[in-house]
Amino acid sequence: MTASKRPIHVQFVCHGNICRSTMAEFIFKNLVKQAHLSDHFKIDSTATSREEIGHDTHPGTKAKLRDMNIPFTPRQARQITKADYASAHYIIIMDENNRRNLERLLGPDTEHKIHKMLSFIGETRDVKDPWYTGNFDETYEDIAPSCEALLEQIINKYEI
Repeated sequence: MTASKRPIHVQFVCHGNICRSTMAEFIFKNLVKQAHLSDHFKIDSTATSREEIGHDTHPGTKAKLRDMNIPFTPRQARQITKADYASAHYIIIMDENNRRNLERLLGPDTEHKIHKMLSFIGETRDVKDPWYTGNFDETYEDIAPSCEALLEQIINKYEI
């Protein structure tokens, strides 16, 4: 990447920023690293709510990432801001409630940055929320192929 091009900012969003969005963040970071493209990306995750602000990734998400040999680091949940919207190329939401909450927080998506996670694999449904289901395997099975498809789309769009 040349100095004049800024990294492609991908931000994953869910309700609390401890389960689904963090799982997607670390899966995507791992895929990008394996593709030797880390210098081309800024990858993070945020919440639409303030309920989990300051908390680390959920233990169930950590356990699933460990099972899949996907590295993760300690972090603190935070709420999305208008500055995040301005800087992001892609804002990837996990469900329709996230879309409604983002519109309430940030206003309309006039730049068409917001995409539903499963749309990258041709599905319209929401990513299953392990906060309610307790099933982190199911959530991983939703997120992992979507992250792969998202990366492929970005590589093709930006020719990297």
